Amino acid sequence: MTSAPLAGRLDGLLFFPVTAYGTDGALDLDAFRAHVRAGVEAGAGAVFACCGTGEFHALTPEEYRACVAAAVEETAGRVPVVAGAGYGTALAIRYAELAEEAGADGLLAMPPYLVVAGQEGLLRHYTALAGATGLDVIVYQRDNAVLTPETVVELARVDGVIGLKDGHGDLDLMQRIVSAVRAEGLDLLYFNGLPTAELTGLAYRGIGVTLYSSAVFCFAPDIALAFHRALNSGDDETVNRLIDGFYRPLVELRAKGRGYAVSLVKAGVRLGGLDVGEVRPPLSEPAPAHVKELAEIIERGRALLGDRR
Repeated sequence: MTSAPLAGRLDGLLFFPVTAYGTDGALDLDAFRAHVRAGVEAGAGAVFACCGTGEFHALTPEEYRACVAAAVEETAGRVPVVAGAGYGTALAIRYAELAEEAGADGLLAMPPYLVVAGQEGLLRHYTALAGATGLDVIVYQRDNAVLTPETVVELARVDGVIGLKDGHGDLDLMQRIVSAVRAEGLDLLYFNGLPTAELTGLAYRGIGVTLYSSAVFCFAPDIALAFHRALNSGDDETVNRLIDGFYRPLVELRAKGRGYAVSLVKAGVRLGGLDVGEVRPPLSEPAPAHVKELAEIIERGRALLGDRR
């Protein structure tokens, strides 16, 4: 595994693999390994294991460590592995320790569990997490962990905090965060972390945020990579064609069920021929009609690529 700093290695399309389970609901590491391996071979720029799409909330610490270690082994240093870490401060630190033991390159700090904390508490939480591990930390802004520009400036001063992933979607706030950090002469990586980030890719690109996580890459890497190339090269004609014909219908389908940001992705992976099992409770499976609609959307998306693949 390379010892190069994580910030310099995060480039390209960011892959958030699903976590595979067998028919008995137990962890299926063989299927998970195959999923990670296929993603890296398809061209993923990084692997974010056991995060939101990977059902971090549903894993035991032992399962978590096993998955992170498997991802590290399958990537074999070709791309960095970032692992999710969350809950309260003590448990987040424990998961960070497990990720470090498993060989991860960094952490995605998920929002704290349940509580709605003030800015001072959030700052203390992420500062404590960064101080307790040798791994670089990316803070995930969403739900009950929405940060002010002033707090992000303070986080940018914390050793080990290298980035902010935005799953909140307030572009006004993100522009003010980027501006405030820049005005202080500080550096952070910024990521578009909305559930289907491609739909807002043009808007985030407008404020200088070009890194993003792609759930679509899990089940249709050819479509995800074609969109990524078009977005980064300024081929807005292709971007808009894929938004209109694939991404917007996908997002509208995702909105039809709670938890579809995870369960629909997992259904897509199964449609591609890899049995990664069902989601664990409290999430539930998509309706059969919605899985059929997903298959049709994927087929239309690939038809839009034509000879451009």
